[in-house]
Order: sequence, then C-alpha cells, then structure tokens
Amino acid sequence: MNVSLFSLCIILLAALAANLPFFNQQLFALVPLSRAAGWTKPTWLRMVELLVLYFAVGGVARLLESSQGNAFPQGWEFYAITACVFLVLAYPGYVLRYLRKKHN
Repeated sequence: MNVSLFSLCIILLAALAANLPFFNQQLFALVPLSRAAGWTKPTWLRMVELLVLYFAVGGVARLLESSQGNAFPQGWEFYAITACVFLVLAYPGYVLRYLRKKHN
C-alpha cells in the first residue's frame, strides 16, 4: 500500500472513531453499561472514550508510518493540531446526540 492510501485509511478511521462515542450507549461500542430504561451514557464518559480513541487512532497511524520506513518524531504542536482535527471530526456525532431536536 502506498502512503496516500494509508493517509486516507487513517482519516476514515479517525472520522469513525471520533463519532463512535456519540452513536451508542455502550463503552467503546462493545461493553454494555446499564440495562435500565431511559439510561444514557454520561457526557464525561463520552469524552473519556473520545480521548482513548484519539490515542488508539494515533497508535494505528504510528504503526502504519513505521511500517513504511522511519517514524518521524513529533512535537507538542502536532498533537495539539491532530486533537483539534479529531474534535472537528466528532462534530457530526455531537450534533446528532445533543443538538438535534427530538420529536415526540
């Protein structure tokens, strides 16, 4: 696989991972948390899940980069920018979970 295909795969993976906490009531879409009727996952848990998924996508990206050759060292600026991009990718899920008007 070439570098541009790896980049596209990482961007798609980041978009899916960024929206995952907002589209389900389970922890990382795998672990059921509560079976009580009307229970919703707390916002702080969604944010923790978002942070863990950010580092997981970063780890996958690092592995793909190192499989292509030398992995370049990154400074804090790189992580600040990628965290902001990850939050921007999470915006559609946030809007659907918290800002969409619910019709009863």
